[in-house]
Amino acid sequence: MDRQKDALYYTGLLRTKQASPEELVADAFKKIEKENPGCNAVVHTRRERALHEARTRDFGGTLFGGVPILIKDLGQDLAGEPATSGSRLLKDYIAPRTSHFVEAIERAGFIVIGQTSTPEFGFKNITDAVIHGPARNPFNPDHSPGGSSGGAAAAVASGMVSIATASDGGGSIRIPASFTGLVGLKPTRGRTPVGPGSYRGWQGASISFALTKTVRDTAMMLDALQTVQAAAPFQTPLFPGSHFQEHQSGKRRSFRIAYSLESPVKSTVSADAERAVLQTVAALEALGYEVEEKTPEIDGIRLMEAYYAMNGAETDAMLRNFSAQLGRPLTADDMELVSWSLYQYGRTISGGDYSLALGLWDQAAATMDGFHEKYDLLLQPTTADSAPRIDHSFQSEELKRRMRHADALPAPDRKELVWEMFEESLAVTPFTQQANLTGQPAISLPVHCTASGLPLGVQFTAPKGKEEWLLDIAAVLETAGLFT
Repeated sequence: MDRQKDALYYTGLLRTKQASPEELVADAFKKIEKENPGCNAVVHTRRERALHEARTRDFGGTLFGGVPILIKDLGQDLAGEPATSGSRLLKDYIAPRTSHFVEAIERAGFIVIGQTSTPEFGFKNITDAVIHGPARNPFNPDHSPGGSSGGAAAAVASGMVSIATASDGGGSIRIPASFTGLVGLKPTRGRTPVGPGSYRGWQGASISFALTKTVRDTAMMLDALQTVQAAAPFQTPLFPGSHFQEHQSGKRRSFRIAYSLESPVKSTVSADAERAVLQTVAALEALGYEVEEKTPEIDGIRLMEAYYAMNGAETDAMLRNFSAQLGRPLTADDMELVSWSLYQYGRTISGGDYSLALGLWDQAAATMDGFHEKYDLLLQPTTADSAPRIDHSFQSEELKRRMRHADALPAPDRKELVWEMFEESLAVTPFTQQANLTGQPAISLPVHCTASGLPLGVQFTAPKGKEEWLLDIAAVLETAGLFT
């Protein structure tokens, strides 16, 4: 991966007239034609419209001035373009309007050239939607780039584009970043644009941002996208300065850092993941940081149960709406088994159950607020292992049979089925969900490669609203040469 050719590298070419927007768009399509057959990351392109925009749009005063970008085919709608969410129910759906997030992307000066793949409705930590086929990891095509922003990660890591939008409802930016050697920031809840239509995004757990090659791109992207929307239910005060200018200044803070190697759900953590953290700890201590091993006192299993309760209830609400629009009940043949099982679980969740689940999120947020009174940052593995193989199944055939008949199970068994359905895949990625539920910002940094050549990242989590702290420590590690 050529980290030097990030989005701001191309912005520089545009600003100095060494390249035109039309030339960059045309070059991006050549790269897609070359790389996408091996990665299966891009599921839709808009060549003629993008080239027309490149020739006719005024990019004056924009931060990224004509750089091509791919957007995620999930919750990031562009009017007149497909919006499938990786789902067979939506395979022919065309977005009637542009989301506020994509409007902000365009205001920043990007030219949208197409869309990247996602698992159906973004429910998985791999990207394998039946309607598109599996996305593949540029470091080894026999392995997944992760999910749910796996297509975006594969597109950036393979060099098709220098930057791509992504979203994160349980690790969907940070997991692919770990698996493909990218920088993956999940901002604070309420930091980036939401709506129209859906404003809560899994009750604030899900947020849109980007996958990048460099910290400076992440900093500039945050400057471009941070917002306070009057209509939004979750709001975060604007950062008063410029994240990019702070990054460029070279001034760095002194942090108290806790690190933990323990899986929140008591699953096994690989030697590579432990090594990634301990190597980072050693580097930080050599640079003069105060680092101590400490794990937040949160019941990760109960918190994940609360997360699945939200997933189930939100899936029921979404698919109930689809059913009404179609004028018929939905069946297991309308969707993939993971979606069907979550749907059937969601139909059993009462309003009281839902309220209790969200209450656990708030308790975890309060615990982390107390934790950060002593420690500025928490360092963990981003993922407990490197990317799984494409041909690996996380559910046995017997489990799949039960999933297909989830509608025949009593309520307690549906809840247990969802836990079993995700149990093996959760063990690979147990560290990312907590920040989604507490609303904190977290970032995955590419500091390690396994002996087989697969990337594996480490994650830093900061208090709400403190993305600048994450960018600060990321810049330290990047400058120190720890990025692989």
